[in-house]
Amino acid sequence: MALMKTFLIAGAVLAVVATASPALAQKDKDDEPTSVVNFLVIKDDNGKPVRNAAVIMHAVNPKGKQGRGGMELKTDPEGKANFDGIPYGMLRVQVLAQGYQTYGEDFDVEKPKMDFTIKLKRPQGQYSIYEDHAKDPNAPKSDASPPDPKDKKPD
Repeated sequence: MALMKTFLIAGAVLAVVATASPALAQKDKDDEPTSVVNFLVIKDDNGKPVRNAAVIMHAVNPKGKQGRGGMELKTDPEGKANFDGIPYGMLRVQVLAQGYQTYGEDFDVEKPKMDFTIKLKRPQGQYSIYEDHAKDPNAPKSDASPPDPKDKKPD
């Protein structure tokens, strides 16, 4: 009976150690340092805040690839958005707002608190080959006129 009790206790201890070892070997995400990130989104032309802009954040791996998932924040009426708990490392930030160019940049999160000011620009005019454009004053001048088809010699 005592031998059976010893085997039972030894088996229980072995089971506890076997299940605890992998858990101890895993990297605990709660131990990684995190940062508070603050965003201020303003208009490039006058510095006024952009309200209701979408600030999208994605982790970026060392190879520069964007990770799955992500987080989307919306700016308040003062153009501010913040998040506490961003792990240290590369962070891809995209900002979208109606009537503005999409902004995108990668940042290295390396401090407990980081502030980012993002200036959004209005869309630029597009160049069309179908519209008449003023001649470039710096273009080389050609004194020769195009050949006249009447001057073509018969073969």
